[in-house]
Amino acid sequence: MRKYVDFLVIGSGIAGLTFALKVAKHGKVCIVTKSKMEDTATRYAQGGIAAVMYTPDSYQKHIQDTIISGDGLCDENIVRITISESTERIRELVKWGAKFDKTKTGRYDLGKEGGHSEYRVLHHKDSTGLEIESTLLDQVMKHPNIEVLEDFFAIDIITQHHLGIEVNRRTVDTICFGAYILNPRTYLVDTIMSKFTLIATGGGGNVYSVTTNPPIATGDGVAMVYRAKGTIENMEFIQFHPTALYNPGEKPAFLITEALRGFGAILKTMDGKEFMQKYDARLSLATRDIVARAIDNEMKITGDEWVCLDCRHLKKNEIIHQFPTIYAKCLSIGLDISRDMIPVVPAAHFICGGIKVDEFGKSTIKNLYASGECSSTGLHGANRLASNSLLESLVFSHRAAQDAIQKVKSVDYQYDIPDWNAEGMVLNEEMILVTQSMKELQAIMTSYVAIVRSNLRLKRAFDRLEILYNETEDLYKKSILTPRICELRNLINIGYLIIKMAMNRKESRGLHFSLDYPRSSEKR
Repeated sequence: MRKYVDFLVIGSGIAGLTFALKVAKHGKVCIVTKSKMEDTATRYAQGGIAAVMYTPDSYQKHIQDTIISGDGLCDENIVRITISESTERIRELVKWGAKFDKTKTGRYDLGKEGGHSEYRVLHHKDSTGLEIESTLLDQVMKHPNIEVLEDFFAIDIITQHHLGIEVNRRTVDTICFGAYILNPRTYLVDTIMSKFTLIATGGGGNVYSVTTNPPIATGDGVAMVYRAKGTIENMEFIQFHPTALYNPGEKPAFLITEALRGFGAILKTMDGKEFMQKYDARLSLATRDIVARAIDNEMKITGDEWVCLDCRHLKKNEIIHQFPTIYAKCLSIGLDISRDMIPVVPAAHFICGGIKVDEFGKSTIKNLYASGECSSTGLHGANRLASNSLLESLVFSHRAAQDAIQKVKSVDYQYDIPDWNAEGMVLNEEMILVTQSMKELQAIMTSYVAIVRSNLRLKRAFDRLEILYNETEDLYKKSILTPRICELRNLINIGYLIIKMAMNRKESRGLHFSLDYPRSSEKR
């Protein structure tokens, strides 16, 4: 199949759907998603979306909190753009139909999370992402200009490389013409030509053994753009959410939102002793990098497999009202959080780096945008401030859409791109090779490239990953493609980028903490 559209969107979370809705008035849109439309990381977001709504909060306070959390690596211009546009983007989301919790007086019931100096997190109980995803999907499915391809897998973006023209990382005029898309039902690879393409594929948390990310988070967008010689940056900054429910064998790990700590829950050891006072004056509401390392350190000191989150001093009715999903989940495994402490561990949660983009979401490849977790805008720096990610997606999908709308009439399909060549490939009948390689990759990354790192660990990870890379590339070149082979290949690419960029950073900063480069002080 060969298809021509004005706008190709790869991914169906908040970033992809927002962009699609905004450009749909100006041309034909095709959304490609590797699973079902609603199966995205967005729908798992519990805590909420940060935005300045009322005094005493202010844009400047939110900007300052973001920069402090980012440990000196945030792009201040990008931070200012994102925060100053936050209120308008929230109003637009509400206009589309999103409902956020309100107080009896009609004001938004704002929450407070780690690193925030004011109450500014809008939420819908503890299922904010689901509310946002459902709202956007409802709008998208009504729009006559938007076509949706579910269960289609994006393999590679199309550039001059596919015409035999050399493209490298120094090439300044690399152009994206669309993407090759795998139809898993037929094993055929279709060609979708587009004037503009948005990568909105989310994160790659499944490069680790324990993650809060859904199974679809396999770093596909970042890997595609890297192979196309686009610029990728800051991949060493992997945020581990401090509090995932300790429930061995469950994937993805169930997230215990930071909003629960903002509500008053306290981190304690298994024997009921508070410990955050040893690490930061903000206690359980320090930034995520500090809290995750504190928990990691306490577990190493005690030898325990988890620490605890204590809600027992909070009013049961209020907990159930504010956090019904968490209460029900814990109850399902025999925990009444009004009487029992919640066992928690850190879990891979968010990649702060990704596809380098400018203030309009433009990548270093022409006609190619990126938004959401797969992108690197400069907002997060070395550590993401809680609940800034959904906001980032709204802001940069809006800005990317405005930029693309202005240019769409002046862009045409410039080349006759060849169809995907699958000649000589055979169906791989030994999927155990893929399954085992995935387990090895996740074990390598979890053991050597997690919360605390060292030069020795990174070198060992790099050497072992090279073997997996060579084996997988050989399998990929011989096989009729399947999503599992492609996902493994992409995750190995993600692992390589994390390790390589971590090896190149000769310091401890934010989420990258190395035993070889100790910080003079952990507090920010």
